[in-house]
Amino acid sequence: MSNLKILIVEDEDAIREMLVMVLEHASFQVIEAATAEMALQRMAEETPDLILLDWMLPGMSGVDFARRMKKEESFHDLPIILLTARGEEEDKVRGFELGVDDYVTKPFSPKELVARVKAVMRRSGKLFDIKQLVIGDFILDKEQHRLSVNGESIEVSPTEFKLMNFFMENPDKVYSRTQLLDKVWGRSVYIEERTVDVHIRRLRKVLAKYGQDQAVQTVRGFGYRFSI
Repeated sequence: MSNLKILIVEDEDAIREMLVMVLEHASFQVIEAATAEMALQRMAEETPDLILLDWMLPGMSGVDFARRMKKEESFHDLPIILLTARGEEEDKVRGFELGVDDYVTKPFSPKELVARVKAVMRRSGKLFDIKQLVIGDFILDKEQHRLSVNGESIEVSPTEFKLMNFFMENPDKVYSRTQLLDKVWGRSVYIEERTVDVHIRRLRKVLAKYGQDQAVQTVRGFGYRFSI
């Protein structure tokens, strides 16, 4: 298990228990608190590496707790991800203005949550770049430049490997063709959007041999996502 600790501040028992299970399964150590006041007590005992903070809490709200953390010198740089049912843009802006690092709206997928936690930890320097990505039966090894499913190596082109790498780092999220061009090919390269469709078709054709072509899904009118 990783020595990285995540403090979950969530007053709903069922949600908190689910978060504990998901994060421990992802090899993080977990500290629990049902209120902001309880979280302060936990932090006096041990400092977490990241706080997963519910927006709506009894007593001191998640927003007030985040504001307090950012004002204290010892916790100012501690990464915070807000977890909330609020989805309005102005609420997100308010959260980011407080200095929080990311914002996850309920309901969310466990895979997306773990991916966001890891992304924030990488940006903060607490989690070094992951050499191997594992999602379902897929394993992508960055060092060996190898993709496998159910233990069988899959032969893909360099571009298709980069596509899978990006998809597996961002599971269950939908990306437009323009976003995929930017993230996978880079802004400095001029390529038409239909090129994305060509590579997606080729990738699916390869994955179909292993019964996994449905892992790369088309979201009509927008783009693509990777989901198991």
